[in-house]
Amino acid sequence: MNPRLQALQPYPFEKLRQLFAGVTPNPSLPHISLGIGEPRHPTPELVKRALTESLGKLASYPPTAGGDELRQAIAAWLARRYGLARIDWKTEVLPVNGSREALFAFAQAVLDPSRGEAIVVCPNPFYQIYEGAALLAGARPHFVNALPERGFAADYRSVPESIWRRTQLLYVCSPGNPTGKVLDLAGWKEIFALSDRYGFIVASDECYSEVYFDEGSPPLGALQAATRLGRGFDRMVMFSSLSKRSNVPGMRSGFVAGDAALLKPFLLYRTYHGGAMSPAVQDASVAAWNDEAHVRDNRRKYAQKFAAVTPLVRQALDVEPPDAAFYLWAPTPIADTEFARRLYAEQHVTVLPGSFLARESDGINPGANRVRMALVAETDECLEAARRIVEFARSL
Repeated sequence: MNPRLQALQPYPFEKLRQLFAGVTPNPSLPHISLGIGEPRHPTPELVKRALTESLGKLASYPPTAGGDELRQAIAAWLARRYGLARIDWKTEVLPVNGSREALFAFAQAVLDPSRGEAIVVCPNPFYQIYEGAALLAGARPHFVNALPERGFAADYRSVPESIWRRTQLLYVCSPGNPTGKVLDLAGWKEIFALSDRYGFIVASDECYSEVYFDEGSPPLGALQAATRLGRGFDRMVMFSSLSKRSNVPGMRSGFVAGDAALLKPFLLYRTYHGGAMSPAVQDASVAAWNDEAHVRDNRRKYAQKFAAVTPLVRQALDVEPPDAAFYLWAPTPIADTEFARRLYAEQHVTVLPGSFLARESDGINPGANRVRMALVAETDECLEAARRIVEFARSL
């Protein structure tokens, strides 16, 4: 077996299963899960219709690069969404089977162990794929804390120059998971300046970009920030997905866009990796990327839900609404693992301990004494979960 597998920690949901082992939840209450970020709003009919009408195409092998229509649809969406004057669908867009798969595979393709110890810089807390991708590529992750004192922005000034000099890849997540933090233009400028100085690649995870609360203020994206700053896409790619935007996590459809010099070898890697997207999924994806009405409706539901749930939870926990995404990142009055375990036992509500989503760095685990609440269910269910959380928290 690959010895690098031994460096991997159990995934957060496996840790949660172990945490709940032996617990018998309150049988008088139905279970409500706020633990996993799996969208549960209905899948748009236009997507399901496009998928079923294209099932006849399953008899053909799809190209790894994706069909022209899909790549053109993605490029057109990028231009509309981010105000890009130029995006080349032939060289700067690559469909992938969900951003999770691509975020992992990208590190395997771009990290170069022949240059000595490679370092991958990650936000902390973070999406666990970043750590696994670094370790299995033979690199060492370096975690940069994102603390409430800085509004949950990663503190890149805390990173020693000796680390930056060995950094080959920086993962950015905006809007952040689990914090919901959105990078502003000054934040992107800082990242680009570091990339220019030390020559590392920036991988921007933007899978939550379409879940926000003010229609007039969509989150700033990496390609958009580069364009505003008069830059090209050198040493930079962004990852996006239909999972949250269009409520199709089971369809596994997303894309990578950015530096053509990076996407060309990444396509070669994916040709061997077996990363082609089903033709039926491609057609359904075209329908999704070409329609904004269902996305606006999705945002409206999340905005209404957060407006109702956040003040209720705040009666017992000092929680703030996120900039974007669908998580509440709530502080807990006791250890996050104990809070989650007892909440499950007494109120039959699942939340994810924040310490499972972070690693100790600079002497602290920035996820400790916090829990992530995924407000993905319909409003009534989320409100019932919030009431139980408040009842439980007040009893402590």
